[in-house]
Amino acid sequence: MYRDQELTIRPIIESDLQRIWELIYKDEQPEWKKWDAPYYPHCTKSLHDFMVTAQQYINQKDFWAIEVNGVICGVISYYWENEPSKWLEMGIIFHESANWGKGLGTRAMTLWIDHLFSTMPLVRVGFTTWSGNIRMIRVGEKLGMQLEAKIRKVRFYEGVYYDSIRMGLLREEWEARKVCLKELPIK
Repeated sequence: MYRDQELTIRPIIESDLQRIWELIYKDEQPEWKKWDAPYYPHCTKSLHDFMVTAQQYINQKDFWAIEVNGVICGVISYYWENEPSKWLEMGIIFHESANWGKGLGTRAMTLWIDHLFSTMPLVRVGFTTWSGNIRMIRVGEKLGMQLEAKIRKVRFYEGVYYDSIRMGLLREEWEARKVCLKELPIK
């Protein structure tokens, strides 16, 4: 578990499962899906169908809950693009729009990056998004990530082509950034 004031990231436990289902699978057209790869279809599941396989979410290393003031508001995750070379990609979703635009994503990703670099021999962390998700790109910029790739016009959504965006951060960049932040005077 990692905490920054009212925000916590932690492994999912059994009592979280209904809330996870409500956030991810309950609604047919959730608002969050407009920003999280909307060019891929969203699947709903009944609570019963979700619970049949829900044990796969409990105590996983790669898929955690994000809580704000004790309420699960989203999830944060990673997956291996290529595990032998330690190429890891991350993802984050705050499912309810009331939590957007408050800096919570940047804070949660900061905790997650610290966790990943402190528990794995990674050289780099990163994520892939699309050019329509300005908020996610801004999170990457605030975290000190570099634009590593832009694949032009490969994401088609509502009649418009968007770019695929890949951003990343090296361990040494993260460590240097943390040193710089510690040296800033407190106001």
